Amino acid sequence: MAFFRNTTVNLLNLHYGVHALALSGGGAFFAVFLLRAGVPAHGVLASLAAILIGRFFIRPSVLILGKRHGLKPLVIAGTILTALQYPLLAEVNGVGWPLLALCAVSSLGDTFYWTSYHAYFASLGDAEHRGHQVGAREAIAALVGIAAPLLTGWALVTLGPRVAFGATALALALSALPLLKTPNVLVAADAPGALHAAWPGVLMLAADGWTAAGYVFVWQIALFLSLGESFAAFGGAMALAAVAGAITGLLLGRFIDAGHGRRAVWLAAGTMAAALIFRATGYGHPAVAVVANAAGALVNAFYTPTMMTAVYNQAQASPCTLRFHVATEGGWDAGGAAGCLAAAGLLWAGAPLWAAILLSLLGTTAAFALLRRYYGAQASGVAQAPTPVR
Repeated sequence: MAFFRNTTVNLLNLHYGVHALALSGGGAFFAVFLLRAGVPAHGVLASLAAILIGRFFIRPSVLILGKRHGLKPLVIAGTILTALQYPLLAEVNGVGWPLLALCAVSSLGDTFYWTSYHAYFASLGDAEHRGHQVGAREAIAALVGIAAPLLTGWALVTLGPRVAFGATALALALSALPLLKTPNVLVAADAPGALHAAWPGVLMLAADGWTAAGYVFVWQIALFLSLGESFAAFGGAMALAAVAGAITGLLLGRFIDAGHGRRAVWLAAGTMAAALIFRATGYGHPAVAVVANAAGALVNAFYTPTMMTAVYNQAQASPCTLRFHVATEGGWDAGGAAGCLAAAGLLWAGAPLWAAILLSLLGTTAAFALLRRYYGAQASGVAQAPTPVR
């Protein structure tokens, strides 16, 4: 398995595994805890949109600091900052100042972490093994995600939110330790053409962000309500999905690396569309909702490696990986915020949750078209950074 020979990527995946342990624990309960704390469903989605909008405006500062210090310190700092939001989450009680503080801190931490992490992973990974490496990363995340939601659900019920989310914050902080042994990656002071090269990736991640609004955020609310607002049942459903994800995690990376990217796009978009329809029909039916949630493992196996292989390879081929991800993550924020606000507007107007879930089909359709364009150009020998889509 040549893709495991990159020691730096192995350390990055170890970091990501511990990070995913926290996110599949406390992070999975972020939206539903707000709902249980008295924030209405449309208010939860509006809060998530506010976090994404904040990230959009903070993101240019990542480039300024990256040029001065390199990528590694930013990933470590972002990891620590993301941990700070969870003690604040425990203090939310309806709409008020704690919720506003949570949105501000979440915007800051998520901006620094995800922008620098994606640029770092793209810089240090191997293009010829990218699908394998992303698939291995997602399989690790699924594997560690089996116990985390069960433990967090139990802790919320028996020990309270301060202990449960405090443990999440500690795990996030500890996930920075493997990064101490990875190299720094310097950022060029100037990179002509970087924004032009990033434009296809911006569009891909904008479509992905819109898709995530219904597939992830609205769905978590729908699943929680379908399970009678039980933290324990919600954690069990997440654990079952993680088991399915661990089984399928490495399935598609090898397929992409073997040169089957165009066929992978059909599988990726098809499984995402099917999962969205399944989740929409499963709302309100506990057993069906649990199965629909577990079926998301196929999305992790097919959709995520297909999307992120394209994005990471374009980033590595661009004049500057950090500038590329500043732009593309901004695209994800814009798409995700727009999707959350559209879903919030539907719910505020009295529409059912299943309608808000199905909004994500628009993003899936756009992602399919963009990924087909990318992998088609790749198969034809066109450069990694194609002409921007108009």
